[in-house]
Amino acid sequence: MSVPSIRKIIRVLRAELDKLMTLTVTWLTLLATFILNLLLAAAFTSVALQGAAGTQSILNTGLASMGYLQVGFIILGILAACSEYTGGQIRTTLTATPWRGLQLCAKYLGLAFITVPAAFFIAASGVLYTFIRMSGTAAGVAVDTIIAALAGATAYLTLTTLFSAAIGALFRRSTPALVVLLGYYFVVSPLVREYLTRFKNYFPDTAGYYMYMPPSPDEINVLTPLQGAGILLLWTLIVITAAIIFYRKRDA
Repeated sequence: MSVPSIRKIIRVLRAELDKLMTLTVTWLTLLATFILNLLLAAAFTSVALQGAAGTQSILNTGLASMGYLQVGFIILGILAACSEYTGGQIRTTLTATPWRGLQLCAKYLGLAFITVPAAFFIAASGVLYTFIRMSGTAAGVAVDTIIAALAGATAYLTLTTLFSAAIGALFRRSTPALVVLLGYYFVVSPLVREYLTRFKNYFPDTAGYYMYMPPSPDEINVLTPLQGAGILLLWTLIVITAAIIFYRKRDA
């Protein structure tokens, strides 16, 4: 099998991006995630406004929905990876693109192109809503701090999407991949943080938390945003590598 040229690589990337862009469920998932984030931002802001005036943090309140917001991006990653297996379209894809590793990497890159602006817009909408509601009562936040937090939130949601897409590629079915990931994020990880405190910072969601949320003053053994990003990126690359290896060895 010949090595793909630059022109072929660009064509594969364009094809994968077109498939993701024309997938209706992609936009439905992002729209539902956007609406859910605004509802959660409204709820968290209302709760914060009932507290003592001047003690609320606009940034912490605006990003408080991230733990739930990530579910939409987990679903997005899984659907992007598993949608072609549902109707057997994966056989057509592999016939047209015999370079399996290239094809899967192009899918992840195309997914990142869609996720980055969507993640920034959705995360920023929650912070903006909170800022409008709490600007008269909450403590001020520097602009560069907000930008850094939004950049961290965008990177976290993007890496989470790619991580989920790699898990989806390993399972090749949406339901088991979703059960495993939601079970990890909402059951396993909270238990790990509770009982294995020495190791909690090395798990992907905990490390990613420090990418966008400033630690409270009484927290110890915290990570810097760069350290959190490095750990989450390493986890993502490990799972993507495993997905590519299995993808190249398995039948369609």
